[in-house]
Amino acid sequence: MESHGHGSLILLLHYSFLLIFGMLHFNFTVMKEEFLHWVWKNRFFDAGRLCDSESLPIEVITPGDYNRDSGPDFFNTRLMISGTAWAGNTEIHINSSDWYRHGHHTDHAYDNVILHLVYNDDASVFTASGRQLLTARLEYDPVLWENYLDFVNNPSVLACAGMIGKADGFMVKHWLWSLAVDRLERKSSEIREMLEKTENDWEETLYRLISRYFGFRVNTDPFEMLASRLPLKIIRKHADNLVQAEALLFGTAGLLDEALFREAVTDDYYLLLTREYRVLKSKYSLKPVDGWMWKFHRLRPANFPTVRLSQLAALLTRTEGLFSRVLECRDTESIRRLLAVRASAYWNTHYMFGREVSATAGRAGRESVDLLIINAVAPMLFVFGRLRQQQERCDLALDILDSIPPEENSVVTDFTEAGLRPESAFASQALLELRTYWCRHHRCLDCMIGSSLIGMGHKLRGSSSIFLEP
Repeated sequence: MESHGHGSLILLLHYSFLLIFGMLHFNFTVMKEEFLHWVWKNRFFDAGRLCDSESLPIEVITPGDYNRDSGPDFFNTRLMISGTAWAGNTEIHINSSDWYRHGHHTDHAYDNVILHLVYNDDASVFTASGRQLLTARLEYDPVLWENYLDFVNNPSVLACAGMIGKADGFMVKHWLWSLAVDRLERKSSEIREMLEKTENDWEETLYRLISRYFGFRVNTDPFEMLASRLPLKIIRKHADNLVQAEALLFGTAGLLDEALFREAVTDDYYLLLTREYRVLKSKYSLKPVDGWMWKFHRLRPANFPTVRLSQLAALLTRTEGLFSRVLECRDTESIRRLLAVRASAYWNTHYMFGREVSATAGRAGRESVDLLIINAVAPMLFVFGRLRQQQERCDLALDILDSIPPEENSVVTDFTEAGLRPESAFASQALLELRTYWCRHHRCLDCMIGSSLIGMGHKLRGSSSIFLEP
């Protein structure tokens, strides 16, 4: 009896699993309007089977302009039916009855719809003005739907991994160029907001932006907080005294807290900075960042925030107006030389206060300098060019990004292994944009690479003859 009961339980669990799996599978395979939009937009429908209610063929002159806002899905559609030209808008639904479910039958904004395309024609529909709408089923090669499901059901973030090489190379480059510009525009919006907060102070804005990326990804937040609590104008007042500049940065960063570096209580340089900051803090009413926010774990010692802060102090004290100096640069190498600073002498033998080591790498490495150019300098030049209507500045920003080697990070590694190797920082920035806003959300139909692969004429998986539709 126990054995029989145990077997029944296993059988019950088995059927429960199948039921749940079937429900999940159904949810993932139910028809999507976005897929029908994609079929129509890219003319992947079966033109020979597109007919009206009287089986008269509908010739599509142009599907129209895709509309992502409110209103009909496509504007300016042009058709030819029995020698009569039609011009208007197109609406697409899974079921004809969705017209009523979405309330279009009472919305006069849909009176100019001339074609209602559906996956399932289950009802006659009328516009708000009382006109019966021309409805037609959208027919297409089932392989397209299977390809689409392969992509959206792929658990990997890069659904097209291993297949990117099948896409047209020229199209890929064109798409990456567009994505890189989109990313630059996105960063430009952030810089404009920062400019508003600093009352259009370009020097202060670059200082805040540079500070953010001095922390790499690990210490971005505390560096940003530091820059907001310690204005550049205060540092500039002490630009002729590196000790005081470091005292301002380390103190406001909260890194002169005795609880953080117990070995530093007898360290002469630490004590000197502490004394200097005590006076400066009172003079400028500074409020330090919580020193415990800074992260040292899993960082190379040369990238410790202590070393990076000293390098930042060197950069801000050796240049009389960093942004003005950037505007004088005409190529990548001159900007690299400007940003390649060395930490103060103390950090030649220290990574942390009170802990002496044999030798350190106090100079900012080429990779870290390039990251500052990619994320701060090039976007600032681009924004400056846009706002001042100086196209040569915008072009210089693009040229700089195209001259720097691609970044080394997990996203670039994933794309390289998937078959798409970036040739420059311009391309690697495009891949970051692609991964963040397309791949992560499985927006394959909106991606030129994904769309072209889904639109291939044969099943992607297990096919030996794959081609791109013209």
